[in-house]
Amino acid sequence: MRPIHPALQRAARPLLALAVFAALAAPALADTLNVVSSGGFAAAYKQLVQQYEKDPGHQVHSDWGPSMGKTANAIPQRLARNEPIDVVIMVGDALDKLMATGQLVPGSKVQLADSTIACAVPHGRPHPDIHTVDGLKSALLAARSVAWSDSASGEYIEKQLLPRLGIAEQMQGKGRKIPATPVGEIVAKGEADFGCQQRSELLPVAGIDLVGDLPAEVQSVTEFSAAVVATSTHKDEARRFLAFLAAPQNAAVIRDTGLVPRTNAPKQ
Repeated sequence: MRPIHPALQRAARPLLALAVFAALAAPALADTLNVVSSGGFAAAYKQLVQQYEKDPGHQVHSDWGPSMGKTANAIPQRLARNEPIDVVIMVGDALDKLMATGQLVPGSKVQLADSTIACAVPHGRPHPDIHTVDGLKSALLAARSVAWSDSASGEYIEKQLLPRLGIAEQMQGKGRKIPATPVGEIVAKGEADFGCQQRSELLPVAGIDLVGDLPAEVQSVTEFSAAVVATSTHKDEARRFLAFLAAPQNAAVIRDTGLVPRTNAPKQ
């Protein structure tokens, strides 16, 4: 074999270095973390994941789905189909059920935030006074159509709040559960006069006015938590991501999106 000319060797060195760098970087680029979050934590999540990805070694693929229900994008349905998910962020009670069935890594649960239920009307419409239980009841009865979600807040409204207010029968026909689509979008389109959902899910929606939280006497606070999926192939990175989400320095971002942050660390 003829020896390579020294000039050609010098020219090839930068290309060789680039090839070595690409080979070393390839595994990191391939290790994208797959995360599915419910809508209640979505506004905070979108800001936090941007910060997390400022580190070149951190890449996250984000998707969305409700914490419960039968829609195709609901987190339990995704896990049942064995989708390649590393982390789920969802209502704490629903997460605990998945943990109990072995679908999530034991001890990986991290409590991220608490959320209250609020109500909204189309932008520019009169604001009913819902600061009292009687005021809320009057607002629900006066609305021609009312929307709530098919997730935690909607389950509470339909199965507990309306019966407690004594208006479950009166709401039949004008109250409806909205699958997958944010309730605020339904209200903004004028497809409902009044809508209730997690405050954090209503705040980002244009075209609506937030009229307030449910009164304290009938309020239901929802915990949002995260955990590592048992079938994840990136468990260490998933744990680092959860620790980042729950870090005290990120509490302000979570608070600004209408949630009450929990500052804690994941269990080991």
